[in-house]
Amino acid sequence: MKKHWKTILAIALVILALPVIFVVSVYFGVFGHLQSNKELLNYKNAVATVVLSSDGNLIGNIFSEDRTNISYSQIPSNLINALIATEDSRFFEHKGIDSRSLFRVLFKSLLLNNRQSGGGSTISQQLAKNMFGRKNSGHLSILIIKTKETILAHRLEKLFSKEEILTLYLNTVSFGENIFGIETASRRYFNKKVELLNYQESAVLVGMLKANTFYNPRLHPENAIARRNVVLKQMEKYKYLKAFQTDSLCKLPLMQNYTDIESDGPADYFLIRVKNEAEQMLKNVESLTGKKWNIEEDGLIITTTLNLTLQKYALESFREHLSMMQKRLWNQYQTSSGKKVVKQIAEQEIKNLNLSGREDEINIRQIFDWNGSHSDSISVIDSLKQALLILHAGLLAMDPLTGSVKAWVGGIDFKSQPYDQIHARRQLASVFKPILYAEAFEQGMDPCQYLDNDSIAPSGIDEWSPENYDHTYGGKYTLASALALSMNVPTYNLFLKVGFEQLDSLWKKMGFSFTLENNPSLALGTAEGSIMETAVAYSSFANGGYRIIPQSILSIKAPDGGIIWQNEFSGVKERVLTERSAILISAILQKAIIEGTGSSMSSVFGINLPMAGKTGTSQNYSDAWFTAFNPKLVIVTRVGASSRAIHFNNGSDGSGSKLALPLVALTLKKIQANDTLRKQLITPFPDLPPELAGALDCPDLKEKNIFGKFLDLFHKKKISPEKDVNTPIQKKKGFFKRLSGK
Repeated sequence: MKKHWKTILAIALVILALPVIFVVSVYFGVFGHLQSNKELLNYKNAVATVVLSSDGNLIGNIFSEDRTNISYSQIPSNLINALIATEDSRFFEHKGIDSRSLFRVLFKSLLLNNRQSGGGSTISQQLAKNMFGRKNSGHLSILIIKTKETILAHRLEKLFSKEEILTLYLNTVSFGENIFGIETASRRYFNKKVELLNYQESAVLVGMLKANTFYNPRLHPENAIARRNVVLKQMEKYKYLKAFQTDSLCKLPLMQNYTDIESDGPADYFLIRVKNEAEQMLKNVESLTGKKWNIEEDGLIITTTLNLTLQKYALESFREHLSMMQKRLWNQYQTSSGKKVVKQIAEQEIKNLNLSGREDEINIRQIFDWNGSHSDSISVIDSLKQALLILHAGLLAMDPLTGSVKAWVGGIDFKSQPYDQIHARRQLASVFKPILYAEAFEQGMDPCQYLDNDSIAPSGIDEWSPENYDHTYGGKYTLASALALSMNVPTYNLFLKVGFEQLDSLWKKMGFSFTLENNPSLALGTAEGSIMETAVAYSSFANGGYRIIPQSILSIKAPDGGIIWQNEFSGVKERVLTERSAILISAILQKAIIEGTGSSMSSVFGINLPMAGKTGTSQNYSDAWFTAFNPKLVIVTRVGASSRAIHFNNGSDGSGSKLALPLVALTLKKIQANDTLRKQLITPFPDLPPELAGALDCPDLKEKNIFGKFLDLFHKKKISPEKDVNTPIQKKKGFFKRLSGK
C-alpha cells in the first residue's frame, strides 16, 4: 500500500503541476507570441482617416478598418451601464479575471466539449481578443487562447485604469459591416454622435456584441428588438434602471437612422481622387521629415477643397435631368429595330469578353435604377443589354485661379457604376473649337475678321465637306460670331488659315493627352479629351491664359490636430495663352451664352449669372458636352452611353444643349438662389481693356450679293462631319430654300 500510495501521490503531483507547466509555457511563448507590457502600452488601433469638405462637413472616410476613436468623456453613462450589466457585471470588482465565470467556461469547454459556451470572458479579456485576434492552435486552441487572454487581461488591468479599459474596448469592438468602434457604429445605425445615444439605442448596440450580424438592426430588426430588451432587463437586474423604465423602453419601436456614407456618400468618386492625392503628399512629407503616415490606419484629418453645397446641387441636378433622359433613351430602344441594335452590340461584347457559351448564365448583379439600385439575378446577356442603355455622365467644377476642385460627380452611381467619368476620354465635338480660335488669336487675328461660309471639298476626301448644323451656307461670318454660333464651315476655313502644327502645339500646352491627327474633321472636334482635361483648358480662358493643376486637398492633419501638410497654392503657373487671347475667347463665349448655342441657359432655365460657355455634340449624338465658366468657376459636363453606338437619334434629345447643358443650368440655378454661395462662386467678367474695347463691335454676317448666291446654287452639298462623316450624302434642298439660305 505504501508503494502504491507513493505512485498515486506522484501522479497527483504531476496532474497538479501540468496546469502550472502549461500556464508557464503559454507565459513564455511556447504556444505563440504573448504581447509584452510595452506592446500593450504602445498598442494603437487602425483608425479611419476622416475626409471633410472645405467647410468642415464629413464627406467620407478612408480606412482598412472603419473606425473613429473616442475618449471616455464622450461615452454616455447609459452605454457604460448597458455594457457592464450585459457583458461583465463584476467589472469594477475583479482584476481582469472573473473566477466564477472562468471556471464555468473551462468546465464546459474541456469536459463537455462546448466551444460555444461563452459567457466567461471579462471585458478585459474581450479587449485582449479584440486587440490581437484569435488564431487556431490545434486541439488545445481554446485553452491556449483563453489562457493568453487571461494573462493579457491581468496585464491590462495593471497598466490601465478601468475607464481606460472601457474606452479601449469600445474603440476596438466590431459591429459588423466592416465597422469598428462605438462611434462609427453610432453614426452608422443611428446617424448621431456616441454621446447623444439614449438608453434604447445604447442597448441595441451593446446587444449586437453577442452576434453583430444576427442582431443587426438593419438586417434583422426583430432580432435586434428582442436582444435590446434583454439588455434593458439586465440593466434593471443590476439596478441601472427601475422596473417601470424597463417596461416603457421595451415597448418602444426600433427607431434607427441607418447611414452608410462610405458606400452611398455625397462624393464617393472624389474620395478616390483625394486618397491618391493625399498619398502622394504624405510621400513628399516622408522624404522631407522621415515621418511615415498610413492614410488607412493613422486617423488623419483631411480637409478638401470640395464645396459640399455645390456638390449636392450637382447631384440633385443629375437626378432631376438624367432620370428623365434615361427613360427617353430606354423607350427609343424598345422598338424592334432598337432591340436588334442592342442585341448585336451585346453579342459582340460577349465575344470581346470571351464569354461565348455563358450568355444565359445567371448571376447576382447590382442593377442601376434612378428609383433605387438593387441586386437581382440576371443572365449575362441581359445584364449587358441593360448596361448598354445606361446614360453615363460626369461633372467637374473648379476654381480657375487655384485649380481647387469645388464639385466632382464622377458618375451616376458609385456602387453599380464605379468607373469615374471625369477621366473618360471621348470625342470633344464643338467644345474643341475655342482652342482652334484661341490659336487664331495667338497668331494675331481679330474677332471681327471675316471667314468664308462657302462649302469646300477638301482634296483627297471623297464625298465629304464641312456643313453647318442648320445646313445654311454663304456669306462671311466674323470669328466671334462663327464661334458663338458654332458654325462648321467658317471654322474649317479658319483651320486652313491657322495650320496644324501651331494648333497641335497649343493643344499639348493646354494639357490634353490625345494625339492629334492632321485631318480636315479635326477642326470640328474629332479629337478626344476628358472632362478633367477640358476643365483645365477652359480654366486658361477664365484666368487670363494660365494652365492650372487641379487640386483637391486644403490640409492634412494628425489626429491631435497638428498640421502635416498645408496647401499654400503658391505653385508657379504656366502661361499657355496671351492675356489678349484669353480675354477674347471669354468675351465670345459670353456671346454664345447670350445669343448662341447656350442661349437656353437664360430663355429656358432663367439663369442671369455672368457666364461664358460652349456646347458640343459629337457624331451621331454619341456624346453631349457643355462647358460654362466665369472668373471664379469652371464647370464641365459630358453625357453619353458607354458604347458610341448607343445614342439618341435626334438633336432635340441628344445635342449638347438638350442633354448636357441642363445639368449645368440646373446647378447654376440653385447657386443663383443661394446668396452666400453665389457670392463665393460667381463674379462678373471684368470690362474689356481699352485696347480691346471695340473688338467685337462688328456685324456678325456679311451677305453675298445676288450674283454670288446664284452661283452657290450649283455647289454640290456635303454631309456635316459633326453629324456623321460616314453617312450617305443628304438630299439636296429645294431651289428657293437654297436661294434664301434657310
